[in-house]
Amino acid sequence: MPDLLPGPISGVRVGIDVGGTKTHLRAVASRLLADQVYSSEGWVPADFRRAAGFLAELIARTLPGATPLAIAVGAHGCESAEDGAALGRELELLVGAPCLVVNDAELLAPAVGLGDGIGLVAGTGSVAVGRDSAGRPVYVGGWGWLFGDEGSAPGLIREAARASLAARDRGEDPDLLAALLLDAYQVSEVTDLPDAMAAHAGAREWGSRAALVFDALEGGSSVAEAVIEDAAEALAQLIVQVAARGVDPSGVAVGGGVILNQPRLYDAFVRRLAMLLPDTAVHRLDVPPVQGALVIAERMVHAGAGLAEVEVA
Repeated sequence: MPDLLPGPISGVRVGIDVGGTKTHLRAVASRLLADQVYSSEGWVPADFRRAAGFLAELIARTLPGATPLAIAVGAHGCESAEDGAALGRELELLVGAPCLVVNDAELLAPAVGLGDGIGLVAGTGSVAVGRDSAGRPVYVGGWGWLFGDEGSAPGLIREAARASLAARDRGEDPDLLAALLLDAYQVSEVTDLPDAMAAHAGAREWGSRAALVFDALEGGSSVAEAVIEDAAEALAQLIVQVAARGVDPSGVAVGGGVILNQPRLYDAFVRRLAMLLPDTAVHRLDVPPVQGALVIAERMVHAGAGLAEVEVA
């Protein structure tokens, strides 16, 4: 539990990064007031009131007695401007402070110091986000572990199984990737993987085994190599699609546990993107994404908390 604050404090800026597995809250005034990480268990972005209650409870627990001047939230699962506005309104009713809610990928560009740019997340999910010349948010990807999220942890394990099944259909013997999947799911045949994986489905369940793809890659699996290259291509295409919808592609900020912790995927993505958009500079996130939320909160303060006028990416 954080230490209690010494009496009421004014001028507090709050930044929150809500990810698929953890939520990071950081607050500043004239000094750092709080820097806490919580579980995201209970986060349901589709239920705006419940999601607002989740955030308000964390703020009250972390900053008892504080009066926020501005609150900026990057929210996993917030996939449209309408969703962000609805959640922001619900949160304002609970905390009595100006609130701005955006997709968590929108935190990356301000976190790395880009005034404008595209944010790419590849972790529990994958999505690319930017703002067009009119300031409207553009979201590409983020379809979830079942239908999309290529390059994410669950996406990688899903595509690893698909690639192993395709190799079997070509008459190839199971390679190291297939062997690792069979062992992880305790089945003896590649054709048994779909049922075994369906019995343990979900972003966290599948994502927890994503390291198997990279283990197989290091062991020389050609199937794993193809899975990684395909994931890198899919992530690069997210940036291309965002740019095609009027977003400046000159700077891309990259974050997410999978792509940042797996150099082979990161390097493959940078290589593919350079082929598709040679003038784009890639910025690797080297600070917590919540720092981007604080940057947005500062912009809100400087804009007089006029949320409609705030540019966040």
